[in-house]
Amino acid sequence: MSDTGTEPPTDLPPDYPGRWAQDAPDRPAIIMHGSGEVMTFAELDSEANRIANLFRSLGLAPGDHMAFCLENRIEFLALAWGAHYAGLYYTAISSRLTADEMAYIVNDCGARVFVTSQYKADVVDEVTVATPNVEERFSIGGPLAGHACFEDAVASQSAEVFPGAVEGQDMLYSSGTTGRPKGVKSPMSGALLGSNNPITMMARFLFNAEEEKEGKVYLSPAPLYHSAPLRFCLAYQRLGYTVVVMEKFDPEVALQAIEAYSVHTSQWVPTMFVRMLKLADEVRTRYDTSSLVSAIHASAPCPVEVKSKMIDWWGPVLHEYYAGTEGNGLTHVDSEDWLAHPGSVGRAVFGELVIVDDDGTELPVGEEGSIYFRGDARFEYHNDPEKTADSRLGENLSTLGDVGRLDEDGFLYLTDRKAYMIISGGVNIYPQEAENILTMHPAVLDVAVIGIPNDEFGEEVKAVVQLIDPAAASEEMASELVAFCRSQLADLKCPRSVDFRKELPRHPTGKLYKRLLKDEYWQGRSTRI
Repeated sequence: MSDTGTEPPTDLPPDYPGRWAQDAPDRPAIIMHGSGEVMTFAELDSEANRIANLFRSLGLAPGDHMAFCLENRIEFLALAWGAHYAGLYYTAISSRLTADEMAYIVNDCGARVFVTSQYKADVVDEVTVATPNVEERFSIGGPLAGHACFEDAVASQSAEVFPGAVEGQDMLYSSGTTGRPKGVKSPMSGALLGSNNPITMMARFLFNAEEEKEGKVYLSPAPLYHSAPLRFCLAYQRLGYTVVVMEKFDPEVALQAIEAYSVHTSQWVPTMFVRMLKLADEVRTRYDTSSLVSAIHASAPCPVEVKSKMIDWWGPVLHEYYAGTEGNGLTHVDSEDWLAHPGSVGRAVFGELVIVDDDGTELPVGEEGSIYFRGDARFEYHNDPEKTADSRLGENLSTLGDVGRLDEDGFLYLTDRKAYMIISGGVNIYPQEAENILTMHPAVLDVAVIGIPNDEFGEEVKAVVQLIDPAAASEEMASELVAFCRSQLADLKCPRSVDFRKELPRHPTGKLYKRLLKDEYWQGRSTRI
């Protein structure tokens, strides 16, 4: 597992909240940063057992499926643990989705039970009508038509541990940035509850996590329904960490939380780094971040200048990895190796990296191509055998759909997602390069670079920009941004035009819904690249 040559021990203690309910019952397992609500490990374990017993009382057995759609709230992780204790597949659904999008996932995953909250009261009736196969529905935080009170149902159950309970497993959906979300499903392990978990092993051997006798703090600033925040929160609770959850990301509030809780470990996405770096100097220097030992980031490529500034600010505590919900491979790079290989997302620590061309031929070091991991890829895209087959090459190669290259030391560099590639006059252009440059312009808060129709060249490069000050949008600003990009990048890779938006359709986890932007420009076209 480790890129340091250290092999994980095989005699590790149990990994689940029940262990800490015995060893440190009064230690906070969850703190909601905004509301100040606290749930101890004893309370979390008891609640998870009650929830698991509720699911069993409804006839759900290991391997069955439940789904939930909640905002960041204290019940979120308890519900995930309850499904886990019951041995279920569980799907956390983005609380930002529309009724149609929610219903699609509930139906596609085959959920027998669905739990939501008042946060989705405006769409819950539509979801109910569109999901007739759901057997039981529950609401948290107040009544919803057709939904039983989750709190009452849980309180009626025993908190006794179910003998022989097996580990459940998430089945999470892609963010749908290039099409309909797809559920990523791996086989159940059948391991007993508390068995050592791969994400916990990753935390131990890559991110300096420790068995906590005193209690350290993990900060989660992102929506919990996304795979990395959810999995890391559960992993660090397995290790006895207190997890502090932000209801919503705010750059200054995140810094306040690091100082207030002496945060040991945290998990971020590059857009969060950008927004913290764009705070005024007097704001950034106001807070003590010296407690940080590991600041983990992934989800999207991080511009070199952004990461360099973060290391200058926080010190060599940044850890980057490249992986997907699919779990087919993993790279890792710490700050020291990254400074020696700037722009890299690390070397493989799980699976072997292979770069291939469009014909599936392996490419030599330094050449760009599709990134594959060689190894035992056990995942499938639920109800989509064609997409599953498209992710495979031969018997043991699988891909997440990204493009990149390897250097002579085995470090991987991401170019972009293959689906985002712009083809202009027969030239392949990866928009990430221009996005990385424009992100660093002092007037820019967010940017997307896409291909739009061009009758002569097929596509041309367009930048869609969210400014820090929307009132600054003008033809002069557009020209300034194009010139700024051209000063650092070949003209053909730079935008020919710039549009301004008050806000870009970005997923809270940092991923951009480029599909939505492209659709606006390609409407009425019979072909789309």
